[in-house]
Amino acid sequence: MPTPNVFVNSPYSENDIPETLRETSMELIYVTDRGASEKKGVKYDASRSSSIAYGVAKVNFDNNALPFATLIEQSNLQKRSADLTYVMEQVDEQGRFPLSPYKFKMVGEHLQIDEDILEKKSFHENQLNNKINQGLKNSENKDVVLFVHGFNNTFDESVFTLAGLWHFMKRQGVPIVYSWPAAAKGLNAYFADKESGQFTIFHLKETLRVLFKNPEIENIHIIAHSRGTDVVTTTLRELIIENRASGGNPRKDLRIENLVLAAPDLDFGIIKQRLMAEQFGPAFGKITIYTSQEDSALGISSWLTNSLSFGRLNTKDVNVNERNIFNSVGNVSLIKVPKSSNFIGHDYFHSNPAVSSDLINLILHKASPGSKERPLTKLENNFWSLDSDYLIEK
Repeated sequence: MPTPNVFVNSPYSENDIPETLRETSMELIYVTDRGASEKKGVKYDASRSSSIAYGVAKVNFDNNALPFATLIEQSNLQKRSADLTYVMEQVDEQGRFPLSPYKFKMVGEHLQIDEDILEKKSFHENQLNNKINQGLKNSENKDVVLFVHGFNNTFDESVFTLAGLWHFMKRQGVPIVYSWPAAAKGLNAYFADKESGQFTIFHLKETLRVLFKNPEIENIHIIAHSRGTDVVTTTLRELIIENRASGGNPRKDLRIENLVLAAPDLDFGIIKQRLMAEQFGPAFGKITIYTSQEDSALGISSWLTNSLSFGRLNTKDVNVNERNIFNSVGNVSLIKVPKSSNFIGHDYFHSNPAVSSDLINLILHKASPGSKERPLTKLENNFWSLDSDYLIEK
């Protein structure tokens, strides 16, 4: 991941990193419902599993002799003199939840999951939360950063993406990768991934419920990319409805401080009816949406589905009523990003140093748009923009 602009003038320091994490390798917790791969050197593939696996993925660099001091030095350079290519050093699966659907029975007028399955679920929930709590002890903040990748991403790629972001978030909080069965092969790969995104929703709900039950977690930050934004928003919509129906307060009970939708591959018409119409926004601290009209991948998606993509949204695409809704919610920010040097221009949230800087300051410092830490240019209402030299002092 390129060095974010924010570290060009304010150097990334070894002292910013928790002492126990001052090494080149990084350990990230993962949760996945990908199937096990038969290919050598590949732990999980694009097939689907009916059970949720969890464990630890250890990421290092291709240069295994890279000193930590050199990594810190290179983390401050826009043009690096050392190769910082990621490699997957180890994937250690530490547990697996029971197969879903769970066996259940009717008890009077109520449905009840089989007691044996409940016992196994409880065991794995505790195991996963114990691992999370170990990570929280190493962090100044007691937050979790959950990343949900998009279309055509492998398991390794999803881990590498969050590893880069977490490193530049000064390795604070606990990084968790949720990897669903994407990266199908063939001419219909996009639609196969889209269906797998629907398949994974129950498993993501189960994963989030584990986090919600953990009292040690103070805040949850969710970063979703591309098709992962559909997976995440559909999942959260169902959880919010469930919480409100039981008399809860999702803002308090779910503790989701940030929901970040990066290059969202979402139909804007569906967003209006399924999210805006159902008061989705107030369930979160902040919702941040990064958009780019130069995003070629979303251009193709819009062409395939004959719809307006949320990730290519412009102010002219939003009518007066919709602008007023965005404005009245108050916690929704739509940010127009600079044109990417990448031809496809779809992974800008971590490959563009200006955008990654804004994302880091949003999560690490809980900064609001227009603040000193996030000096975005206001366009109108909740619409903002950032330039390629964003946060570089002139």
